[in-house]
Amino acid sequence: MSLEIFQRRAAVAAGAAAFALLLAACGTAEADEVDAAATVEADAHDDHDDHDHEAEGHDDHDQEAEEQAAVKVEMPTQTPRLVLTYDGGLVVLDANSLEVEADLALDGFNRIKPVGDDRHVAVSTAGGFAIVDAGTWTWAHGDHFHYYTTQPQLTDVLVEADVPGHVVAHDGFTAFFDDGTGEVTIVETSEWVDMVEHGHLHVIRDYTADEAHHGVAIPTAAGELMVTIGDADGRTGAMLLDADGETIVSSDRCPGVHGETAFTTAGGEDLLMVGCEDGVLVFHGDHIHKVASGLEYARTGNLFSVDGSDVVLGDRKTDPAQGIGLNEVVLVNAETEVITVVDPFEGADAEYTWRGLARGDKGEALVLGTDGALRVLDENTGEVLRTIDVTAAWDVPEAWQTPHPALTVLAGMAYVTEPSTGTVHIVDYVGGAVWKSVEVGVEMNEMVGVSG
Repeated sequence: MSLEIFQRRAAVAAGAAAFALLLAACGTAEADEVDAAATVEADAHDDHDDHDHEAEGHDDHDQEAEEQAAVKVEMPTQTPRLVLTYDGGLVVLDANSLEVEADLALDGFNRIKPVGDDRHVAVSTAGGFAIVDAGTWTWAHGDHFHYYTTQPQLTDVLVEADVPGHVVAHDGFTAFFDDGTGEVTIVETSEWVDMVEHGHLHVIRDYTADEAHHGVAIPTAAGELMVTIGDADGRTGAMLLDADGETIVSSDRCPGVHGETAFTTAGGEDLLMVGCEDGVLVFHGDHIHKVASGLEYARTGNLFSVDGSDVVLGDRKTDPAQGIGLNEVVLVNAETEVITVVDPFEGADAEYTWRGLARGDKGEALVLGTDGALRVLDENTGEVLRTIDVTAAWDVPEAWQTPHPALTVLAGMAYVTEPSTGTVHIVDYVGGAVWKSVEVGVEMNEMVGVSG
């Protein structure tokens, strides 16, 4: 590993470790004092639219844990892992070596989302959301840290749902949306270890939409809940509810609402955002702003934000019959309320899908194209800063469920899958080169990372 990459991963690890130390110092921190890192968003159903044990350094999943070498906080001693789905199961990889740590059989078409604690992952499967323990975590002990790993496993915990949809982790809570019933189940993110140990959920709040639809919910530290509005015929908007379920603010000016993100702007304002078929809705506490695209149909269905930035990256689809292959992205500035349309391919014969969008640690907009190149864009101007050849050229599939390359960012590096060869690539998107490529032996579909 080069010194530059080592230093960057060390900085990321140190930040995460400092956060863990803050949690330990706060004991069972109040929800309004803990930010669960990032809102989880990538479509969880049809993007085309279509504590004591842990505090003692023990693993609560009745498995023998192996403690990693304890060194100074500044050293990259955490053990990030990747969870990937394939037809019939999931594999868990060491994110540094890309060695397979576990191969977990699970029938069906499985979709995955992090639950926000940097260890567990939700799997949308038959009967609801199953929970996978990726087997890596950090324990803050006074002024230093202990890092642990254990064998990954599919746990006994199941969040029941007729049609499991979106999972969102925000402000110390994890919300699950059941598209089949409109039910929302909310738990405290910090309770996942305890819930897995005891094999049942500690539900702190639930909500049921007036009518079932493909929706999403975002919980907040203030006890509020943003939920979408819709029915079997379509989705029209979103509203913010208080702790008693009373409506604070609502808007029906968001046809086809889909995709969400929550972030803190450069000026320190906490915002919620959802995508529409003609722009986005931005929730500013007790009021909502509609940022219009200027077109009758210009759908943004997936949103990617980073704390400290006013700009949100989104996909852009201007033809309802276009399929999942797209050519343009949008950069939505929540402060100026301007949507900038960007062609990331600069005339190249390439497309992307929602699986090929991500944000860098410093706000960079990342786009993975069908020409096999990862493009790094300036978040403010949309200028392509660098282009990195990663995979062979590939074609956008007609069915969104078909495996095709996916992108995620973890511990300062970008990870790209190449299902046709069963390969995972680690990309230094700052330095502009592929750092490592390993064949893992499965035709992977979806991918998420946990920092441990």
